[in-house]
Amino acid sequence: MNLELTDEQVALRDTTRRFLTEKASVSGHVRPLLDDPTGITEAVWRGLADLGTTGLLVPEELGGAGMTMVEAGVVAEELGAALHPGPWLSTAVAATRALTRLSDGESAGELLSGIADGGTIATVCFPGSYDASVDPHGDDFVVRGEVGGVPDAAAADILLVLAEDGDGTKLFAVQHGSSGVSVAPELGIDRTRKQFRIAFDAALARRLGTVSPEDVAAVIDDTLIATAADALGAARAVMDLAVEYAKTRKQFGQPIGSFQAVQHLCVDMYETVELARSGVIHALWAADNADPDERHLSALRAKAFAGRLATVADTAIQVLGGVGYTWEHDAHLYLKRLLSWSALRGGPDRYLSELGARLASRGRR
Repeated sequence: MNLELTDEQVALRDTTRRFLTEKASVSGHVRPLLDDPTGITEAVWRGLADLGTTGLLVPEELGGAGMTMVEAGVVAEELGAALHPGPWLSTAVAATRALTRLSDGESAGELLSGIADGGTIATVCFPGSYDASVDPHGDDFVVRGEVGGVPDAAAADILLVLAEDGDGTKLFAVQHGSSGVSVAPELGIDRTRKQFRIAFDAALARRLGTVSPEDVAAVIDDTLIATAADALGAARAVMDLAVEYAKTRKQFGQPIGSFQAVQHLCVDMYETVELARSGVIHALWAADNADPDERHLSALRAKAFAGRLATVADTAIQVLGGVGYTWEHDAHLYLKRLLSWSALRGGPDRYLSELGARLASRGRR
């Protein structure tokens, strides 16, 4: 495993960063969309698609780039640094990995092609926060039940639902806006993350494939790992804001960055970000190349230490002082982004417990 980016990955990073700086800045794009349920504009989504970012994980024969999770992580980090509020993670990673890992392939081809060209936005209703069932309805099926904590449902054209049909767990596609689908926002601390509760009342669904628990776990791991890359970008960006402030803000006639106490805070942030970076890069590599056990362990590590990244934003606000507490400064948006990562699919404590149990079990072998 190489921890250094290739020339192609550096070019992808720089192109994505430049696009977000020019077309989707925090002041010009993110803040105006804080109360928008979709978190996206047509121009920005089309721009991301034209860059090829929506199709990074889509196979080449379906119009995508056929790249790996490492490239997806490169883009995710830049989106996190820009506090991007749109459905990229839900569509380009979660939905794409669900369709490639959980569907029978042929039935998902059209959806994957649509994701690659930017014409289709999709999200996944993961198990754990709902009770949904499926019944036959002619050549199709109908879904009943409720789903909570679904990201980007208001922006999605397609809702991918994992549900029981009496013969095991299946993956189904439901058209957003069709009869029997009701979407309601769920308010959280992070307004750059749009989450929803969906009620299905005999909503028409198309079966895409039969899934195993191991495959579902793999998609959840992939999503956690990509979100960790997003959080890494957010932590890096808020650290940079604080460091630049420490270079220019003066007290007693000199920059506050010359004071040892402030230097220690900046070093603490840098150490946390760089340690997280190595873990995220390993997890991104493991998502495609490691065996299931190592992949899952890498995802567990990323989540188990998620709270450490949230402390970066907390420390940055200490360095920024009073200005960091104002609505006008972006530091609080980064803090909330990182807190939402820490809370995603449960807090770090249970992941620490599972990680410890697995490592202890390995040691006894």
